[in-house]
Amino acid sequence: MGRTQHVVTTDLAGERADKVVAVVAGLSRAAARSLIDRGLVTVQGEPVDPKQRLVEGVELDIEMPVLHRLEPEPIPLVVRYEDDHVAVVEKPAGMVVHPGAGRATGTLAAGLLARWPKVEGVGAADRWGIVHRLDREVSGLLVVALTEVAYEVLVASLARRSVVRDYRALVWGAFDAATGTIDAPIGRDSRSPARMATQVEGRPSRTHFRRTAYWSQADLSMLDVSLETGRTHQIRVHLASIGHPVVGDRAYGRPGPPGIDPHRVWLHAAHLEFDHPVIHQKISVDSPLPEELHESLGALGPPD
Repeated sequence: MGRTQHVVTTDLAGERADKVVAVVAGLSRAAARSLIDRGLVTVQGEPVDPKQRLVEGVELDIEMPVLHRLEPEPIPLVVRYEDDHVAVVEKPAGMVVHPGAGRATGTLAAGLLARWPKVEGVGAADRWGIVHRLDREVSGLLVVALTEVAYEVLVASLARRSVVRDYRALVWGAFDAATGTIDAPIGRDSRSPARMATQVEGRPSRTHFRRTAYWSQADLSMLDVSLETGRTHQIRVHLASIGHPVVGDRAYGRPGPPGIDPHRVWLHAAHLEFDHPVIHQKISVDSPLPEELHESLGALGPPD
């Protein structure tokens, strides 16, 4: 990444941070928002909010990732819903959503461009059509914008927290209560930049969960998890912070028991629900567990 500094000038004073970043960095508004959402824009070392009004004279620090020119690749995609404006696809575990450090090819973004060439120009340059992400080791549903109108509306819907994103997670330990909410800010771990952590100075983050099963012989619980916010690694960080890391999560927890560990993070984005950005109908899509997670449950046997 290349780091640049920009002082907010008189003509930009009072403007929203995403507009200022777009102007000074020569980016589209969506690309500027993407940088901000990834924590790559700071003022005096603190991440900015895209809606934050900036005052004259403050210095913006922008980390500009080195973008790879996205080329279409004929990657097989499981499409759960499709129309002229949006699609819902299923990302397998192990696939990176878009090009980044150390991964230029084989991404979901390249597969999307091959399947829907018209998506080029929608959203950010290295991730055409992508509205939200899943971690590399997490499987499940993602909504894709196929037109600019759909992209703008879906990004706004995510910001309003009106997109329902439900996950299934197998985690370590038993729970005293059947339901709970984890409300803890998340920021980048100062000791390990590739990891995230709960910290007072992090961004507001909230995760809801409901226990649906427990296996006492393995001390494992199945949870239905829903996101109110969408921070990087949010579910994994939040559950680890309360002593219930996701099974198979080598970064924030540990592998599962022998024969049960799926050799990936046991987390699947199973349900997605949103208002269609153009026809304004409710779109609801479900995804079955992938084979390796289904086999993991089979090895566990019936819950208590």
